[in-house]
Amino acid sequence: MEWRKGRRSDNVVDARGEGGGGGMRFGGGKGLGLGAILLIVGIGWLTGQDPLQILGQLAGQMEQQQTAPANVDGKAPPTNDEQAEFVASILGDTEDTWKALFAQAGKQYRDPKLVLFSGQVNSACGFASSAVGPFYCPGDQRVYLDMTFFREMETRFKAAGDFAQAYVIAHEIGHHVQTLLGVSAKVDAARRNGQRMEGDNGLLVRQELQADCLAGVWAYQAQKRLNWLEPGDVEEALNAANAIGDDRLQQQGQGRVVPDSFTHGTSQQRVRWFKAGFSSGDLNQCDTFSARSL
Repeated sequence: MEWRKGRRSDNVVDARGEGGGGGMRFGGGKGLGLGAILLIVGIGWLTGQDPLQILGQLAGQMEQQQTAPANVDGKAPPTNDEQAEFVASILGDTEDTWKALFAQAGKQYRDPKLVLFSGQVNSACGFASSAVGPFYCPGDQRVYLDMTFFREMETRFKAAGDFAQAYVIAHEIGHHVQTLLGVSAKVDAARRNGQRMEGDNGLLVRQELQADCLAGVWAYQAQKRLNWLEPGDVEEALNAANAIGDDRLQQQGQGRVVPDSFTHGTSQQRVRWFKAGFSSGDLNQCDTFSARSL
């Protein structure tokens, strides 16, 4: 992937080394230890709950015991950091793509911030460790990324490559697009009304698969504009989508698949919906909520 063709975004915030403030510190004190955080993440996978919600609830309970959280409105990444340059290039092109698509629909796209952190971070969605992976928080409209996740993709998930990494970023930006289009608010309202969220046909799966499709739309539009993909790049993204399906992760983590606890979709579904966006470049092809079959 010739990612250097992309425009660098100014919306990357470097909070690495800030440690997430006084939140869930490693090694004791008033925070949670690494083992406890990993246990919470494991419970989330087993029960189908969002680990971020569990962590956020605990953070709220511990609020009286915490010091002030870190300020993630910090500095820009150093100019000699190639990984951060890559992230800024992908983010910049998502901005260009979605601004154009929103303008065509008579809407205005608002750029999100992307926060680089190390180990743990505090967001409007609560404290989180890098164990939860990259995430988007609609409360502050920011994407949070510990870039050690990219190494984990290579070693644990066997999903290497720069376009695989670009897919991960584009997926989280897809959640920002959902927020701006009002999709996230509708899902939250459905949650409050007691509608089914988890499971192989639940709203969370449909929301995540739509974000995969939106990542595909971005990939199509970016390639059309920049012609920056190289042989094997698309396969990298499809391999990444396949590697992080609920069924595959559950089989690896607990030795069995529990469809009732799905939150992101199967490997086959994630590949299918990314390809739906990438083959068309059309936002209208991403209506996973109306699809009879995912």
